[in-house]
Amino acid sequence: MTSRDRSPMSLSAVIPAVIPAPVSLASDASAPAFRLSASTVIAGDADAATALARILETRTGIAPAHADADVAGAIALRRAPGGPAESYRVTVEAASILLTAPDAAGLFYGAQTLGQLLQRDGTGWSIPAVSIEDAPRFAYRGVMLDVARHFFPVETVKAYIDRAAALKFNALHLHLADDQGWRVQLESRPRLTEVASGSSVGGDPGGFYTKADYGEIVAYAASQHMIVVPEIDVPGHTHAVGLAYPELVEAPVLSEHIREIVREYGGDLPTTGVPYEGMAVGFSSLRIHDEATYDFLADVFGELAGMTPGPYLHVGGDEALGTSAEDFAEFMGRVTSLVADLDKTPIAWHEAGSAEGLDEETIGQYWGFLTPTDGMDEKARTFARNGSQLILSPADAIYLDMKPSPSSALGLTWANGPTSLERAYTWDPVAIIDGIGERDILGVEAPMWTETLRTLADIDAMAFPRIAAAAEAAWSVPLGTAPMRTWPSFRERAGALAPVWRSMGVTLPASDDVSWSAG
Repeated sequence: MTSRDRSPMSLSAVIPAVIPAPVSLASDASAPAFRLSASTVIAGDADAATALARILETRTGIAPAHADADVAGAIALRRAPGGPAESYRVTVEAASILLTAPDAAGLFYGAQTLGQLLQRDGTGWSIPAVSIEDAPRFAYRGVMLDVARHFFPVETVKAYIDRAAALKFNALHLHLADDQGWRVQLESRPRLTEVASGSSVGGDPGGFYTKADYGEIVAYAASQHMIVVPEIDVPGHTHAVGLAYPELVEAPVLSEHIREIVREYGGDLPTTGVPYEGMAVGFSSLRIHDEATYDFLADVFGELAGMTPGPYLHVGGDEALGTSAEDFAEFMGRVTSLVADLDKTPIAWHEAGSAEGLDEETIGQYWGFLTPTDGMDEKARTFARNGSQLILSPADAIYLDMKPSPSSALGLTWANGPTSLERAYTWDPVAIIDGIGERDILGVEAPMWTETLRTLADIDAMAFPRIAAAAEAAWSVPLGTAPMRTWPSFRERAGALAPVWRSMGVTLPASDDVSWSAG
């Protein structure tokens, strides 16, 4: 039985709460559940068993033992051929649980689903009788964390990885450099962290990741089946570069747009050689016609490529308002070719689609609105015409830093006002840009910009529960094609998962859309 075969019903009564919604879930409320106890054993794949044991212990306090071979009454984890990458199957019966997958990632995601299925009753912990078949819709499922506007320590980044991986995200995009600060140590350009890492928005302390720190983040992400996508945003968003290497940047372009942002959000206008602590964007630019700029980029992206085992390097390319259209096109062609020559696939924000010389492998990241404006859609279509693909990050749906309600103390509102959970959920990637179909979309990414965020608690307050809506857009079948892929279903499932998220340390915000379960 698939999810399409089921008629709508109360999820709390029959269908267990799972996010993102699986392709197929059959549940029998009359069948006895699998009961978890101190004698429960996890058998089979050692890495997946470790992941599942960690989930179960965090949620219940019970730490199951591991056995290499199947034993009676065990939770069995097995590799099995067949099915797409990252897919899995789960069968839960009273006597045992069987989780199979064709690869390690599939076993990991199946373990995350089992963790969500846990229920507490009067006699302990159980997992209801279900049969699930599941696979991701899109290959790339990302979250972005901006560590440039405010810096976050390694432990905070790892905690965010935990939260994202539990929702089957597989990419962490780190925005490592912006006007306010440079956040990663590079031996080839030491002044970037010696001189340009000490500031943040609002005059808060800065910081940076040593090479060892960055390696720790990459390794931890890999242990949670996530890649790291580092971004060095160029040619704009580069005021901090100018603090370290002033010969590489132009003077700030102080347009009326910049002055308006300063009037609205406060702070000083950007000044050459002075750390920038405001929130204006688009005033800075590298020197496009100076070969020293490209020597710098070769050093930066070359060293970063060697530190990053994942396939992607993000080159930014957004809001380059201090750069002429002709210079922007020349620059983006050169920088994307530089990255491609490093055997990495370049990613750029959708504005780069205006550059005729763009390397044809470059993946575009669309951050425009659900209803595109100002030619955003035409720039985005360029990447598909080149034979590449798009990552969808519509700002007025899944920019997690947008205020969730007008009364929110955190966040901004420039992306069409506050973004409710319902708006974050009720969109579909193929419905955004005319002419862009399923094959043209690499995936979905939910960015978290941090102009107003300073702590993990701030991040959680903005991420939850909208991060779960983004996860479902990235993983699950198209909106409205299955009973579980509806707004009423999602809001009920999100509320029911409150105990899971609390067990991870998340303090859930008050929500007009969701009634959080106390169980």
